Amino acid sequence: MLRVGITGGIGSGKTIVAKVFAGIGIPVYNADSAAKRLMEEDPALRESIMAHFGTSAYLEGKLNRPFISSIVFHDKKKLDLLNSLVHPATIRDGEKWMHNQGTPYALKEAALIFETGSQSNLDLVIGVYAPQHLRIHRVMQRDKVSREEVIKRMENQISEEIKMKLCDYVIVNDDLKLVVPQVLQVHDDLLKAAQNQYSPLPDSASE
Repeated sequence: MLRVGITGGIGSGKTIVAKVFAGIGIPVYNADSAAKRLMEEDPALRESIMAHFGTSAYLEGKLNRPFISSIVFHDKKKLDLLNSLVHPATIRDGEKWMHNQGTPYALKEAALIFETGSQSNLDLVIGVYAPQHLRIHRVMQRDKVSREEVIKRMENQISEEIKMKLCDYVIVNDDLKLVVPQVLQVHDDLLKAAQNQYSPLPDSASE
């Protein structure tokens, strides 16, 4: 089975694209949702978070998200620290999930694939691209935040141009180009790649 990542900058619409893949039967692991779950369910991760952020990081067994957010959104070093604790646990959980899938390929949806080095555990990566002005508008509408806040969040990710160059496939989600035909084309390519991955060598090549 091919392990395929799907990534894109904030506001690119990677979750929408991932849902299209899910709609045609491809299992999708959402790293963001998994990270939130693991911060509450993984005992070792919980201990690490409390060791660095104090016991106030949890209330009645649940992650105290307002408390954590008030720290990390105003201190990049603290954000990097939290990520350094959460990302390894999420990568391990994603690997375990991948091993349990039985489809020709499965997707791992994550905003920070290249930033965390998790591309080393993937065979291919799909990038979802949208122009910056559109990404900013989408996030402002979605999260009801200011333009400045969106730009601040973007600074925690590598530039969209660099990210897309690192990807094996790029799906454009600019509200102009249709997404579904692009997904179907990538889907066909990945099915062929998965088949080739397990194709036996010709007799002449195996001698």
